[in-house]
Amino acid sequence: MAEAMQADTTPCDVIVIGGGPAGSTAGALLAERGYRVRLLEKARHPRFHIGESLLPANLRLFDRLGVGDQVRAIGMVKLGAEFVSPQHDNRMERFLFAEAWDKSMPGAYQVRRSELDHLLLQHAGSRGVEVLEGCHARDVAFLPDDSGAVIRARHDDGREVEYRARFVVDASGRDTLLANQFKSKKRNEKHNSSALFAHFRGAHRNPGEHEGNITVFWFEHGWFWFIPLVDGTTSIGAVVWPYHLKSRPKGRSLEDFFLDTIALCAPLAERLKDADMISKVEATGNYSYTGSLTHGRNFLLLGDAFAFIDPVFSSGVMLAMQSAFEGAEAIDVCLRDPARADAALKRFDKRLRHGPQAFSWFIYRMTSPAMRALFMGPRNVLRMKEALLSLLAGDIFEDTPIWRSLRLFKGVYYVSVLFTAPRTWQAWRARRRNLRERDDGQMTANG
Repeated sequence: MAEAMQADTTPCDVIVIGGGPAGSTAGALLAERGYRVRLLEKARHPRFHIGESLLPANLRLFDRLGVGDQVRAIGMVKLGAEFVSPQHDNRMERFLFAEAWDKSMPGAYQVRRSELDHLLLQHAGSRGVEVLEGCHARDVAFLPDDSGAVIRARHDDGREVEYRARFVVDASGRDTLLANQFKSKKRNEKHNSSALFAHFRGAHRNPGEHEGNITVFWFEHGWFWFIPLVDGTTSIGAVVWPYHLKSRPKGRSLEDFFLDTIALCAPLAERLKDADMISKVEATGNYSYTGSLTHGRNFLLLGDAFAFIDPVFSSGVMLAMQSAFEGAEAIDVCLRDPARADAALKRFDKRLRHGPQAFSWFIYRMTSPAMRALFMGPRNVLRMKEALLSLLAGDIFEDTPIWRSLRLFKGVYYVSVLFTAPRTWQAWRARRRNLRERDDGQMTANG
């Protein structure tokens, strides 16, 4: 039987729900500004998390936060991204970040998320954040007159506690606490996918300086990621249309089905022929979603708590941390100068939505024949390749003037569609079929 609800009366300015990159970053930034911050994290770190590939633009955020050297110490250098297409004889095309529009960001890192997230959470604690691990926020009750909120949480020792704060940050990731509470979370109407993933040891990697590059393998049911980690482990994941998960034969284990799926992609199977799976296979459905609500007078949503997009461009950690920087700035204004709160929250809303929107147009079309052809035959006419590389690097929040060239790239894509009309029509019909598969409500999160 749960214990009676306790009320914590310790003064608190901001409660952050979630101790991933968004929550830890926001907490640290707010504590550095002098606010009393309490962070509620349901797990105990280090804990497993997928999403190990970082972007060059992320390194600036780590440096601004003061953890850049620590991240470099646990990471494997990633100089670029590679794409392998079965429609192009399984040829590999390599995109190097050093060739992007801004030449000052030549690389990034691959990291174990358990290590990165633990590092960021410890950093928040070192900056004065009260970190409560094993504390699961269950719901939020907002007080009258925008005077704050009461967060009801359950600790893993069974205690039920009410915490009060002036402002609430929802960084709960895919739990999407406030989005679920306000019913603002919506499935992505333009993109639907599921994922299978596990860690392997003994995978064949690139030789030399390109060992740490991420490789994306297209195949008939979606795409795979291949992410090398510094300890010799390689993260392998398949992002697939839901019908593929539903095709798993009755009685076939998820591990065997994942290996069956890998066997459908010959170049990936070749790189894993001497590898051993060293973790259990995880699966998740309803992979992409967005929210209609980003904030209120005394709360805001960060990172995956607002939206999650297909990870083909490895944008998750960067978007989470960028939203934390934007969110901390907005909260500081709201608490310090309430007369400017509306303008600050409006700017936050615009910046939060910008990231997913910038990537989504490309993500929705990554499996189309026309987009594959453009990626497998890149040209730098009117600096379109440089602009695309900047997008792949996550350089979308600074003043790098990539947008005109990206619009031209989109124009070239639409022209290319005309030359691949039969295959594009087949791809469009397949997408429609997958949306219907989603809508029938039969898919489960574990396949």
